[in-house]
Amino acid sequence: MKKNGSRLTLYIFLSMIVGIIIGYLVHINASPEFIKKFSTNTKVLTNIFLRLVQMIIAPLVFSTLVVGIAKLGDLKTVGRIGGKAMLWFISASLLSLLLGLFWVNLLKPGIGFNIDTADTAAAADVISKSKSFSLVDFINHVFPRSIVEAMATNEILQIVIFSIFFGIASAAIGERAKPLIRALETLSHIILKMVGYVMNFAPLGVFGAIAAVVATYGVESIVVVYVKYFAAFLLGIFSLWIIMFIVGYIVLGNRLFDLIKRILNPMAIAFSTTSSEAVFPKLVEELERFGCKNKIVAFIMPLGYSFNLDGSMMYMTFASIFIAQVYHVPLDLGTQLTMLLVLMLTSKGIAGVPRASLVVVTATCAMFNIPPEGIALILPIDHFCDMFRSMTNVLGNALATTAVSKWENELGNPVDIETTYEV
Repeated sequence: MKKNGSRLTLYIFLSMIVGIIIGYLVHINASPEFIKKFSTNTKVLTNIFLRLVQMIIAPLVFSTLVVGIAKLGDLKTVGRIGGKAMLWFISASLLSLLLGLFWVNLLKPGIGFNIDTADTAAAADVISKSKSFSLVDFINHVFPRSIVEAMATNEILQIVIFSIFFGIASAAIGERAKPLIRALETLSHIILKMVGYVMNFAPLGVFGAIAAVVATYGVESIVVVYVKYFAAFLLGIFSLWIIMFIVGYIVLGNRLFDLIKRILNPMAIAFSTTSSEAVFPKLVEELERFGCKNKIVAFIMPLGYSFNLDGSMMYMTFASIFIAQVYHVPLDLGTQLTMLLVLMLTSKGIAGVPRASLVVVTATCAMFNIPPEGIALILPIDHFCDMFRSMTNVLGNALATTAVSKWENELGNPVDIETTYEV
């Protein structure tokens, strides 16, 4: 399995390189009409891969979370582990938001930015989505009116809410619920087996995503036009990684390096497809192989995908204040801290939603009298920023799960995942 994982990672990176080369050749040699057609056609490969992943997200989240809660045994244990997880999530979210706030104020990448480079046509869709965004809509979005509807649309946060209630009720019933819990555990094992099959399509999805973006925008999007913005954002992300690694080493010791090695594959896929959701099943599998107990992984991971998106959190404060700088909108420290709290509340449950970070940023800008059309300025570079924030989300959730496992004394030695299947 280690050989297969290493081979897949190699194929993913090779597909990224080939995608960049082919996309660049198309960008510099082809007509705009051909570039548009090429990008549309190559994105089909990415869509196939993401759809294959999306088809197993809902049953996996439901089955693993219900089984995880039921295995924890009682409400006291659920509350204790859930409390530790939420403490980690809130602390990590605040740290990420504050880092974004610090770097964008220190480096001021929006000062001197040319507003004429804004892609206003592409921004129209994001702005239209944000107009209906409000606190009431957010609250209504959190709680499902139908679990069938939530599963059909892959609303992770809604599935999490239903699964928590279902799992707690199953634990309360006790013996009578055990046959159903065993069936759901078997279902989760079958879904995890499907993960291996689906991941074989990852290199094709990576190639399609990279080739389409480079063909459309060219490599110059990174190295010339947006170098100041992109470099400042990367500095923020790398500083967040350093803090995460330090905290991870404090909690895990030398095992941190083994964890990083094991999640390189999921991080590479998240990086190249810009989707944290795409690696959810694979990440669950790797964390169990690392030694995390299934009941902890099954409980923490779905929560993490709704409450612990560290990379996205940092990006949202960074992007919001960047737009304010471009349009010379003064924001005192109190206003920026208020914006930070608003972003912390409104950003939950955005995993798996395309460009959801931009929708939240647009809505927040409008709330603080910052021109929402400023989102057009960062659209051309957003895909490349999304690569790093998606990868950071994966790292953050892996660290959160292993940390809670360690605190609960449930972190064992690395195992073959097949040996954990005791139904």
